[in-house]
Amino acid sequence: MKKILSMITGVLLVLCMTSGISKAQLKRFSIGPFVEAGFPVGDMKDMYNTGYGIGVGADIKLIGGLGVTGSVSYMRFGGKSFEVSPGVNAKYDALSAVPVRVGIKYKFIPLLYVKVEGGAANLTGGDGTAAIFAPGIGLRVLGFDLEAKYESWFKDGHLGFWGLKAGWNF
Repeated sequence: MKKILSMITGVLLVLCMTSGISKAQLKRFSIGPFVEAGFPVGDMKDMYNTGYGIGVGADIKLIGGLGVTGSVSYMRFGGKSFEVSPGVNAKYDALSAVPVRVGIKYKFIPLLYVKVEGGAANLTGGDGTAAIFAPGIGLRVLGFDLEAKYESWFKDGHLGFWGLKAGWNF
């Protein structure tokens, strides 16, 4: 799995380095930083608080409103406290991950798009890797990008959250 993450990171770095060339050709490529928030649902809501993350994303425009997208980020969900027995409390450990996502994006109109991403979330602390599925809808005005999504992580069960992501693309 580390080889796959290294390879994806390498591809994103190469795309970053060649972005100057792409801008000269009708800006078919963009890259930029983003921040995101994740609001747990289901079983994840019982164990974790709202999560926050930061990362970098890239888009490559193809034909007819279709594009390819990818991102690498760091997310952290704080653990919630729970009662073990009357008067005795404990707390779940925080969940931290490095999600790597790739996907396709389709613009319905110049400002509105839908996107489906998949990938892997490398759970920090030796907990392994979870598979990701994340459909979303977004609005992109000039370089500002705002997206709402539902993201699912699959590893020994299912963890899901609604997310909001805001970024700037160069």
